[in-house]
Amino acid sequence: MTTSQRSASATLIIDKPAAAVARAAARKPRLPAWVIRCISPLAILLLWQLSSQLGWLPSRVIAAPSQIGDTLWAMILSGELAKNLLVSLQRAVAGLVIGVSIGVVAALISGLSKRGEVILDSPMQMLRTIPSLALVPLFILWFGIGEFTKVALIVLGTTFPVYLNLFSGIRNIDPKLIEAANTLGLNRAELIWHVILPGALPSFFVGLRYALGVSWLALVFVEQINTTAGIGFLASDARDFMRTDVIVICLLIYSVLGLLIDGLIRTLERFALAWRPTFTRT
Repeated sequence: MTTSQRSASATLIIDKPAAAVARAAARKPRLPAWVIRCISPLAILLLWQLSSQLGWLPSRVIAAPSQIGDTLWAMILSGELAKNLLVSLQRAVAGLVIGVSIGVVAALISGLSKRGEVILDSPMQMLRTIPSLALVPLFILWFGIGEFTKVALIVLGTTFPVYLNLFSGIRNIDPKLIEAANTLGLNRAELIWHVILPGALPSFFVGLRYALGVSWLALVFVEQINTTAGIGFLASDARDFMRTDVIVICLLIYSVLGLLIDGLIRTLERFALAWRPTFTRT
């Protein structure tokens, strides 16, 4: 056997195990990505349940997952959860719609007119820097402790994110687009409708998503003020009776609803901004 033949034989001997390993790896089933993502949350739940059963986590600290699940199912069957959830959604949606509307109108006035900015921007900036909690006593004196005060506080929190982002979007339109519109002979109304407003839409959606988060934070607070219904009322009532299972359920509802509504806004954004070359559909 020549030297080259011996070298080729040695190479085949070395390559055969490597090829076998590669074929075995190819035949080995791969777990889907969503299964891998679920492993760590499930491990945490199992550890949580085991710690509760062994007494390491008393129910007064936090309830076991099984107890939370049983309580959630009982609240669903009794209709208690649906009733309070509907009340909270009405408050959040009403405050969000009014706040976003005010923010949009104020941003259009300030952003499209220099005189409007001079008149309106300073009061808006002053109101923005006032903490919402500081206005609670004054709102209660003015409007009482009814639903109007609760919705008004949500409105106050959701107006300014929309105003600031939309104002910034209007003022940061690419000057080349303005020059191109002037070259094409567009009048002011056409310039606003066809160039400025579409160009400011991305900033508006940023402000809308931020306002959504603020609306949930405000809702958690306002539902602690003399309420008899709502998710915040359930959490406050559960705190008095040390029902950690109900408190965890309320927190889960806030987080899941926030995620769902944010997903809805993302979907709307995907369709509204499909004209952007840089916008990805995947």
